[in-house]
Amino acid sequence: MVMTIGILPVGNADPTILSRLKDGLAKVFPETKTLIVNEHLPLPGPAFDKRRGQYRSNQILGMIQSHISNKSVKRLLGVIDADIYIQGLNFVFGEALFPGKVALISLWRLKPEFYRNSPNLEVFAERALKEAVHEVGHTLGLRHCPRSSCVMHFSNSIFDTDKKQALFCDECYIQTAIAINTLERTT
Repeated sequence: MVMTIGILPVGNADPTILSRLKDGLAKVFPETKTLIVNEHLPLPGPAFDKRRGQYRSNQILGMIQSHISNKSVKRLLGVIDADIYIQGLNFVFGEALFPGKVALISLWRLKPEFYRNSPNLEVFAERALKEAVHEVGHTLGLRHCPRSSCVMHFSNSIFDTDKKQALFCDECYIQTAIAINTLERTT
């Protein structure tokens, strides 16, 4: 059985970016099927921290987890256009259950205009794809990679995201292939 990656919009995620993510994930994970889930999750009010003006990503991950009832979807990537954080960090571009079946990326800080630059769809879409691949990689059991050009390298800032590729280094690629192959044999 081929691994299927579902993309679940959370709130008002840009449909153009969702489509670009679907196509990009299919290229990075060629042995998988990608689809945009035919529903969306509303912005979760209880996950909003008024003091910080951000959403708690772990709470949103829990809500995404409850949407993975479809047995054909082996990984579910939530995409939110709101600022998210985890305890101990000012913000995160994404978070995943490690290893697990669900991940989340935020588009909020990936937009060039967040950094007072002109809107640029290509830069925006590339950043979103890098973070999506990174978080899906975590669901497959991959850890952060020390190679700054590998998609699994930790992004502490947008500069780190821009520096890395949307692809795995050779070592992470092998780990990914093994994880997907194992997943396909056990389902």
